[in-house]
Amino acid sequence: MHQRTREQRWLRGLALLAVFLLIGTQSALAERVKDLASVAGVRNNQLVGYGLVVGLSGTGDQTTQTPFTVQSIINMLTQFGVTIPPGVSLQLKNVAAVTIQAELPPFAKPGQTIDVTVASIGNAKSLRGGSLLMAPLRGADGNVYAIAQGNLVVGGFGASGDDGSSVTVNIPSAGRIPSGATVERAVPSDFLASEAIVLNLHTPDFTTSNRLAEQINTIMGEGTATSVDAVSVAVRAPVDNRQRSAFVSALENIDVEPGAVAAKVIVNSRTGTVVIGDNVRVTPAAVSHGSLVVTISERPFASQPNAPFSNAGETVVLPDSDVEITQEQGSMFLFESGTSLDEIVQAVNRVGAAPGDLVAILEALKQAGALRAELVVI
Repeated sequence: MHQRTREQRWLRGLALLAVFLLIGTQSALAERVKDLASVAGVRNNQLVGYGLVVGLSGTGDQTTQTPFTVQSIINMLTQFGVTIPPGVSLQLKNVAAVTIQAELPPFAKPGQTIDVTVASIGNAKSLRGGSLLMAPLRGADGNVYAIAQGNLVVGGFGASGDDGSSVTVNIPSAGRIPSGATVERAVPSDFLASEAIVLNLHTPDFTTSNRLAEQINTIMGEGTATSVDAVSVAVRAPVDNRQRSAFVSALENIDVEPGAVAAKVIVNSRTGTVVIGDNVRVTPAAVSHGSLVVTISERPFASQPNAPFSNAGETVVLPDSDVEITQEQGSMFLFESGTSLDEIVQAVNRVGAAPGDLVAILEALKQAGALRAELVVI
């Protein structure tokens, strides 16, 4: 019995060694599966909470405008047996109400720590030097998954003078606490629940999905992977947790050559940024670039009365406008059939087109049917 177990372990080790040897022989231009896709269900989970930051140097909330800060302090003191008499107005300049955000990694276990981001929700001027009191972090289901507490690290700061002048660098009303939350509950995972695991591509593409399935079948055995659609590839995996972890480790290091991206031209209408994809082509077209220049100059002159020394009139200044319209010499260039990205950029740069002019040229080419690409305006 022990001899058979040792033989099985030896065979599994030999199989994994063969897989890694095959992986090493793939093309250097290919990309790893872990860079192209993610395992379905293995993801981060967002956590959020509410808390109080104390110990501020007079830069906390103005309690007259943020009554929830006072209410939170009263509720906290009540839990510690401290009762605030009715009608007492608290002035808590060293306290700020904050929201707490964190991301719970997949397979995080109780006792592990995660980073948290703290941001003011009141009118606190700065959280610099503050300390977050113990606060629960909840998931989308309302359950508490972590507890946060600790001293803040704030990158921004501000200074003000008695005359009202002030200087602020970065954002002093937000900060981070490295390892500031302790995980209290693990998120249930269906990683071992099904017979197969699903790989979801970061960029949907039928060609990449099909190549990924073929490459896995070539290395892992025929019938191991099936391309479901442009995003998902289903892969049969061992049920045992130890074997499945080793299987996914080998799987995500397989090299796959992704399919060529679709031809796109991305235009940012706010900043004028234009990004042209590698597969963009232009059919034969002629483009003319030119503009009108309007120049308006003012030459005011003095108008004297007919009799300079009489009281019949007075000297006034009258406007004299000179409007001149000139047209810059237009430059025309020809796009031959199958013009590439580099040739497009060089041709546009030769005529000195600004980003706005380049956008107009690309839109005109698209309307004329000469631009073989999708024009995306964001």
